[in-house]
Amino acid sequence: MDELKTLIDGYKRFYKKFFEEQKELDKNLFIKPQTPKFLVISCCDSRVNPSQIMDTKPGDIFVIRNVANLVPTNESDGKPHSVGAAIEFAVKHLRVKHIIVLGHSQCGGIRALMEGKHSGDEYDFIDPWMDIAKKARENVLKDHKDKSFKDQCSYCEKASIKISLNNLMAFPWVKQKCESGELNIHGWYFDMETGSLLSKQGETFLPVDKLLLK
Repeated sequence: MDELKTLIDGYKRFYKKFFEEQKELDKNLFIKPQTPKFLVISCCDSRVNPSQIMDTKPGDIFVIRNVANLVPTNESDGKPHSVGAAIEFAVKHLRVKHIIVLGHSQCGGIRALMEGKHSGDEYDFIDPWMDIAKKARENVLKDHKDKSFKDQCSYCEKASIKISLNNLMAFPWVKQKCESGELNIHGWYFDMETGSLLSKQGETFLPVDKLLLK
Protein backbone atom coordinates (compact mmCIF):
# COMPACT_ATOMS: atom_id res chain seq x y z
CA MET A 1 0.00 0.00 0.00
CA ASP A 2 3.01 2.33 0.27
CA GLU A 3 2.90 2.77 -3.51
CA LEU A 4 -0.74 3.90 -3.38
CA LYS A 5 0.05 6.36 -0.59
CA THR A 6 2.24 8.28 -3.03
CA LEU A 7 -0.76 8.79 -5.32
CA ILE A 8 -3.16 9.60 -2.49
CA ASP A 9 -0.78 12.20 -1.05
CA GLY A 10 -0.45 13.66 -4.54
CA TYR A 11 -4.23 13.89 -4.84
CA LYS A 12 -4.38 15.80 -1.54
CA ARG A 13 -1.87 18.34 -2.85
CA PHE A 14 -3.83 18.59 -6.10
CA TYR A 15 -7.10 19.17 -4.24
CA LYS A 16 -5.61 21.87 -2.04
CA LYS A 17 -4.02 23.68 -4.97
CA PHE A 18 -6.87 23.52 -7.48
CA PHE A 19 -10.02 23.31 -5.35
CA GLU A 20 -9.10 25.41 -2.33
CA GLU A 21 -6.42 27.95 -3.19
CA GLN A 22 -7.74 28.66 -6.72
CA LYS A 23 -11.36 27.72 -6.17
CA GLU A 24 -13.07 30.34 -8.34
CA LEU A 25 -10.69 29.96 -11.27
CA ASP A 26 -11.07 26.21 -11.47
CA LYS A 27 -14.78 26.20 -10.68
CA ASN A 28 -15.37 28.05 -13.96
CA LEU A 29 -12.93 25.79 -15.78
CA PHE A 30 -14.69 22.58 -14.81
CA ILE A 31 -18.27 23.83 -15.19
CA LYS A 32 -17.86 25.13 -18.75
CA PRO A 33 -17.29 22.77 -21.72
CA GLN A 34 -13.67 22.10 -22.57
CA THR A 35 -12.25 24.17 -25.42
CA PRO A 36 -8.67 23.00 -26.04
CA LYS A 37 -6.95 24.31 -29.16
CA PHE A 38 -4.48 21.43 -29.30
CA LEU A 39 -4.70 17.68 -29.70
CA VAL A 40 -1.49 15.95 -28.59
CA ILE A 41 -0.93 12.32 -29.56
CA SER A 42 1.71 11.10 -27.15
CA CYS A 43 3.32 7.90 -25.95
CA CYS A 44 2.07 6.29 -22.75
CA ASP A 45 5.65 6.19 -21.42
CA SER A 46 5.44 7.21 -17.76
CA ARG A 47 8.39 9.58 -18.20
CA VAL A 48 6.76 11.61 -20.98
CA ASN A 49 3.94 13.86 -19.78
CA PRO A 50 2.77 16.34 -22.46
CA SER A 51 1.18 18.67 -19.91
CA GLN A 52 4.42 18.83 -17.96
CA ILE A 53 6.70 19.18 -20.99
CA MET A 54 4.64 22.08 -22.37
CA ASP A 55 3.69 23.47 -18.95
CA THR A 56 -0.02 23.60 -19.76
CA LYS A 57 -3.02 24.01 -17.49
CA PRO A 58 -6.11 21.77 -17.29
CA GLY A 59 -8.22 22.41 -20.39
CA ASP A 60 -5.33 23.55 -22.61
CA ILE A 61 -4.61 20.30 -24.47
CA PHE A 62 -6.65 17.23 -25.41
CA VAL A 63 -4.38 14.19 -25.12
CA ILE A 64 -4.36 10.73 -26.69
CA ARG A 65 -1.75 8.36 -25.27
CA ASN A 66 -0.75 4.97 -26.63
CA VAL A 67 2.34 2.84 -27.16
CA ALA A 68 4.80 4.80 -29.35
CA ASN A 69 2.38 7.67 -30.08
CA LEU A 70 1.09 5.98 -33.22
CA VAL A 71 -1.83 6.94 -35.45
CA PRO A 72 -3.32 3.86 -37.18
CA THR A 73 -4.57 3.94 -40.75
CA ASN A 74 -8.13 5.12 -41.33
CA GLU A 75 -10.41 2.09 -41.14
CA SER A 76 -14.10 2.98 -41.37
CA ASP A 77 -15.30 -0.58 -40.88
CA GLY A 78 -17.90 0.04 -38.18
CA LYS A 79 -15.68 -1.53 -35.52
CA PRO A 80 -14.43 0.32 -32.44
CA HIS A 81 -11.15 2.18 -32.94
CA SER A 82 -10.12 4.16 -29.86
CA VAL A 83 -7.49 6.39 -31.47
CA GLY A 84 -9.69 7.20 -34.46
CA ALA A 85 -12.62 7.97 -32.17
CA ALA A 86 -10.54 10.35 -30.06
CA ILE A 87 -9.14 12.12 -33.13
CA GLU A 88 -12.64 12.46 -34.57
CA PHE A 89 -13.93 13.90 -31.30
CA ALA A 90 -11.08 16.41 -31.12
CA VAL A 91 -11.40 17.54 -34.74
CA LYS A 92 -15.16 17.48 -35.27
CA HIS A 93 -16.51 18.30 -31.82
CA LEU A 94 -13.77 20.23 -30.02
CA ARG A 95 -12.57 21.83 -33.26
CA VAL A 96 -8.92 21.87 -32.24
CA LYS A 97 -6.62 24.07 -34.31
CA HIS A 98 -3.49 21.94 -34.07
CA ILE A 99 -2.65 18.24 -33.87
CA ILE A 100 0.80 17.41 -32.49
CA VAL A 101 2.26 13.91 -32.74
CA LEU A 102 4.75 13.89 -29.86
CA GLY A 103 7.46 11.24 -30.09
CA HIS A 104 10.34 10.80 -27.69
CA SER A 105 13.74 9.22 -27.16
CA GLN A 106 14.23 5.81 -25.52
CA CYS A 107 10.77 4.65 -26.62
CA GLY A 108 10.12 1.06 -25.56
CA GLY A 109 7.58 0.51 -28.32
CA ILE A 110 10.05 1.56 -31.00
CA ARG A 111 12.71 -0.61 -29.41
CA ALA A 112 10.35 -3.60 -29.62
CA LEU A 113 9.68 -2.75 -33.28
CA MET A 114 13.39 -2.58 -34.09
CA GLU A 115 14.00 -5.92 -32.37
CA GLY A 116 11.67 -7.57 -34.88
CA LYS A 117 8.99 -10.17 -34.27
CA HIS A 118 9.12 -11.87 -30.89
CA SER A 119 8.66 -15.58 -30.32
CA GLY A 120 5.57 -17.21 -28.85
CA ASP A 121 3.05 -15.01 -27.07
CA GLU A 122 5.60 -12.59 -25.60
CA TYR A 123 4.02 -9.56 -27.26
CA ASP A 124 0.53 -10.63 -28.36
CA PHE A 125 -0.67 -7.03 -28.50
CA ILE A 126 2.50 -4.97 -28.90
CA ASP A 127 3.81 -6.59 -32.09
CA PRO A 128 0.56 -6.16 -34.10
CA TRP A 129 0.23 -2.59 -32.83
CA MET A 130 3.81 -1.69 -33.75
CA ASP A 131 3.23 -3.02 -37.27
CA ILE A 132 1.66 0.40 -37.89
CA ALA A 133 5.23 1.74 -38.06
CA LYS A 134 6.89 -1.23 -39.75
CA LYS A 135 7.73 0.89 -42.81
CA ALA A 136 9.81 3.13 -40.57
CA ARG A 137 11.80 0.12 -39.38
CA GLU A 138 12.35 -1.08 -42.93
CA ASN A 139 13.64 2.31 -44.03
CA VAL A 140 15.95 2.66 -41.04
CA LEU A 141 17.45 -0.80 -41.58
CA LYS A 142 18.03 0.08 -45.23
CA ASP A 143 19.37 3.62 -44.81
CA HIS A 144 21.22 3.24 -41.50
CA LYS A 145 22.29 -0.40 -41.45
CA ASP A 146 25.81 0.51 -40.24
CA LYS A 147 24.58 2.48 -37.23
CA SER A 148 24.38 1.14 -33.67
CA PHE A 149 21.09 -0.33 -32.46
CA LYS A 150 20.61 2.70 -30.19
CA ASP A 151 21.05 5.09 -33.12
CA GLN A 152 18.73 3.01 -35.29
CA CYS A 153 16.06 3.26 -32.60
CA SER A 154 16.52 7.03 -32.52
CA TYR A 155 16.11 7.25 -36.30
CA CYS A 156 13.03 5.04 -36.11
CA GLU A 157 11.46 7.14 -33.36
CA LYS A 158 11.55 10.13 -35.70
CA ALA A 159 10.59 8.16 -38.82
CA SER A 160 7.51 6.77 -37.10
CA ILE A 161 6.29 10.31 -36.43
CA LYS A 162 6.19 10.87 -40.20
CA ILE A 163 4.10 7.72 -40.63
CA SER A 164 1.60 8.93 -38.04
CA LEU A 165 1.39 12.32 -39.75
CA ASN A 166 0.70 10.62 -43.08
CA ASN A 167 -1.94 8.41 -41.46
CA LEU A 168 -3.61 11.49 -39.99
CA MET A 169 -4.03 12.92 -43.47
CA ALA A 170 -5.82 9.72 -44.52
CA PHE A 171 -8.79 10.78 -42.38
CA PRO A 172 -10.84 12.84 -44.87
CA TRP A 173 -12.07 15.35 -42.32
CA VAL A 174 -8.49 15.96 -41.11
CA LYS A 175 -7.30 16.44 -44.69
CA GLN A 176 -10.18 18.78 -45.51
CA LYS A 177 -9.56 20.99 -42.48
CA CYS A 178 -5.82 21.11 -43.17
CA GLU A 179 -6.44 22.16 -46.77
CA SER A 180 -8.89 24.85 -45.67
CA GLY A 181 -6.44 26.24 -43.12
CA GLU A 182 -8.62 25.38 -40.13
CA LEU A 183 -6.20 22.75 -38.84
CA ASN A 184 -2.44 22.28 -38.71
CA ILE A 185 -0.55 19.08 -37.95
CA HIS A 186 2.92 18.90 -36.42
CA GLY A 187 5.50 16.26 -35.59
CA TRP A 188 7.44 16.94 -32.38
CA TYR A 189 10.18 14.93 -30.69
CA PHE A 190 11.21 15.15 -27.03
CA ASP A 191 14.76 14.11 -26.13
CA MET A 192 14.60 12.91 -22.54
CA GLU A 193 18.37 13.03 -22.06
CA THR A 194 18.85 16.66 -23.07
CA GLY A 195 15.36 18.08 -22.50
CA SER A 196 15.28 19.31 -26.12
CA LEU A 197 11.93 19.59 -27.89
CA LEU A 198 12.26 19.35 -31.67
CA SER A 199 9.82 19.96 -34.51
CA LYS A 200 9.74 18.12 -37.83
CA GLN A 201 10.45 20.61 -40.58
CA GLY A 202 10.85 19.00 -43.96
CA GLU A 203 13.05 15.95 -43.58
CA THR A 204 14.82 17.15 -40.44
CA PHE A 205 14.01 18.02 -36.83
CA LEU A 206 14.83 21.47 -35.47
CA PRO A 207 14.23 23.15 -32.08
CA VAL A 208 10.57 24.16 -31.70
CA ASP A 209 11.69 27.77 -31.20
CA LYS A 210 12.42 27.89 -34.93
CA LEU A 211 8.67 27.63 -35.60
CA LEU A 212 8.20 31.09 -34.09
CA LEU A 213 10.67 32.63 -36.53
CA LYS A 214 8.59 31.77 -39.59
